[in-house]
Amino acid sequence: MNLVAYIFVLLAAMLWGTVGTTQTFLQADVSSIAVAAVRSAIGGGVLFFVALSMGKINFKTWSWKWTILAALTIALFQSLFFTSVRFTGVALGTVITIGSSPVFSGLVEWAIWKRKPNRVWAIATALAIIGCVLLFVNKGETSVNPFGILLALCAGLVFALYTNCSKQLTEKEETLPAVAMTFTLCALLLLPFSGDGVMWAFEGQNLLPMIFMGLAATSIAYLLFLGGLERIPSSSAVTLSLAEPLTAALLGVFLVGEYLSPTSWVGVVLLLGGIVVLTLGSRKVGENNSIK
Repeated sequence: MNLVAYIFVLLAAMLWGTVGTTQTFLQADVSSIAVAAVRSAIGGGVLFFVALSMGKINFKTWSWKWTILAALTIALFQSLFFTSVRFTGVALGTVITIGSSPVFSGLVEWAIWKRKPNRVWAIATALAIIGCVLLFVNKGETSVNPFGILLALCAGLVFALYTNCSKQLTEKEETLPAVAMTFTLCALLLLPFSGDGVMWAFEGQNLLPMIFMGLAATSIAYLLFLGGLERIPSSSAVTLSLAEPLTAALLGVFLVGEYLSPTSWVGVVLLLGGIVVLTLGSRKVGENNSIK
């Protein structure tokens, strides 16, 4: 197993974790889907023109099947997740979506690709999910809406499917053009449903946060994610993505002044423990397998 690949995915999740804090700097009251659409358009569009200028995209021989599936799943994920949050609240929606994704990813990998997750993944995932739940215990959002929970679970499943589709895509195409094509298509799918258009992004101080979310939290983040995904199992990559809510929570404490209870700090420790177990444990398993 390649330690650098795990670090790439971890850094990607940390960049995703900055989105929540960055959105607090937006002035206009726009829908979350509009933010996702513009973010995807900036992140995917910039990479699209870079890849095109480098001659890395051949439309005739391109792997359209996996690109369309990846674009559909990531667009559907964002729509399902943002909608679920409206019914369940941010904390519960995040816990259910992000917490269920590693489980779904392991099941998808097992059912479709016949790759049974190992014991290290199981232990790390259990630690990380428990940590994720404890992390959000103090948020005080107790609204339990069955429809919202169903949407959050669907979002977790769809993110797992996106990860598996992207892994197939990166086995056929280079990472940079793969991200470029996926998010350009994702933006085209989301914009008609955004309701707010794109002009709001140029109002007040909205442009800089959107550029950051587009370039850092989308372009760079997904380049890192897919770059790591090429060399590690999809199930492990999704478990590492639990660093996203961890990063968001810590940024909330240190930058926004939010409060974390002692229980939530235990959650932080367990999340970190799960990440360390997965990263170092998987590396050791890989070394043992190479020796055999």
